[in-house]
Amino acid sequence: MQRKLLGLILIVAAVSGLLSLAPATVHADQTNPGSVVVQTIPGDKLSDRFTTRAKSTWPWYVARASGLIAAASLVILILSGIGQITGQTFKVLDPLTSWASHRALGIAFGLAVLVHIISLLFDHFVQFSIWQVLVPWLSHYRPATWFGVHLGSFYVALGVISFYIIALIIITSLLWVEKKPHTWKIIHLLTYAVILLVFVHGLYIGTDLAHGIFRWLWIVLNITVLLAIFARLWRARTI
Repeated sequence: MQRKLLGLILIVAAVSGLLSLAPATVHADQTNPGSVVVQTIPGDKLSDRFTTRAKSTWPWYVARASGLIAAASLVILILSGIGQITGQTFKVLDPLTSWASHRALGIAFGLAVLVHIISLLFDHFVQFSIWQVLVPWLSHYRPATWFGVHLGSFYVALGVISFYIIALIIITSLLWVEKKPHTWKIIHLLTYAVILLVFVHGLYIGTDLAHGIFRWLWIVLNITVLLAIFARLWRARTI
């Protein structure tokens, strides 16, 4: 009895799912009282609506996902880099694996940043031009006002500035880490400035970091990075 009832429920659910793919009307059959006629009305199917919506919204979701990946990668990069200097990372990974992983993660971070920027050019809801994603303060998205002073698209500008610093760090890391180690080291310290810029950029403009657990997680992660940076500077006797 239970098996028959379960089978009947599955059949009804399947029929209901097929009927929901297209708009329909239900009315009584005048020629045959007591019967019901289901008539399908021509129109967009549910699958067509989903496809249309996906085509129009995918850049926004890609921008959000790549932004989160870039943010997480940056935190791990800084912590692992500080760990290599202090020797903490080598307690988990051997030196060769640690440096190779750090290098690969840096490249992945750079690619995530590129995807984040490029996807914004295809977004139909918040439209960015190529110049607005490359030149600070050209965008009008999310204007900022601090203490009564209008700063324009300050949060977007922080992201643009971060992009150029990140590009400089990655390129010099690939080309100068062995040829010009002293210059590379000085430029690499700009990573500490990047995390500050990205923190403010994500905190005030990131959709997923606007509220809730992700916002608090972002704050906690950056406090952790800040403490690690102070520990690193203390070790180097620079403070």
